[in-house]
Amino acid sequence: MPNFDIENTFPGKIIAGVDEAGRGPWAGPVVAAAVVINPEFCPDGINDSKKLSREKRERLFDELINICDFGVGIVPEQFIDELNILGATKLAMRNAVEHLVRKPQIVLVDGNQKFPLNDIEVHTVIKGDSKSLSIAAASIIAKVTRDRIMDDLHKEFPQYGWNSNSGYGTSAHIEALQKHGICKYHRKSYAPIKKLLGA
Repeated sequence: MPNFDIENTFPGKIIAGVDEAGRGPWAGPVVAAAVVINPEFCPDGINDSKKLSREKRERLFDELINICDFGVGIVPEQFIDELNILGATKLAMRNAVEHLVRKPQIVLVDGNQKFPLNDIEVHTVIKGDSKSLSIAAASIIAKVTRDRIMDDLHKEFPQYGWNSNSGYGTSAHIEALQKHGICKYHRKSYAPIKKLLGA
């Protein structure tokens, strides 16, 4: 389970954990969250969002947004196509940090990719959402925020099943693409979508 050990190596500093959701899907935005968490007021059960049920993620999301300083960055599919997914993810992460009420001194980001943040120290943490409470909290906020966006997009285009597959390339999503073609929320730079477009 994630803990506060990494954060404790920076005593007295304002520390934000950062994570993203939605790099792999074929449709919809990439979403990042930045979270500054107080371990003394930390909900029980925080973990890597991928290891939690949707019901548990939703419960923890509601608790976290009431007790934490958090920011969210959302980069839609057209910018993913323009920037590529790595560039779009870094932009979403930077935007998430900039939406925090208090400017952090240290940012812990899940994975191995840094992003520029002026005078803020950025530290990468491999599998950070399984190690750092701050990053795990960010993974929950990013995942739930994105799932809710995809639920809304599903109402507009229910044929793709985004309320259950979140835009990933599941067999049902592929079948719907073959039957209905793509829509405006698909990432046209992604190979399976480009193939459908004949590009």
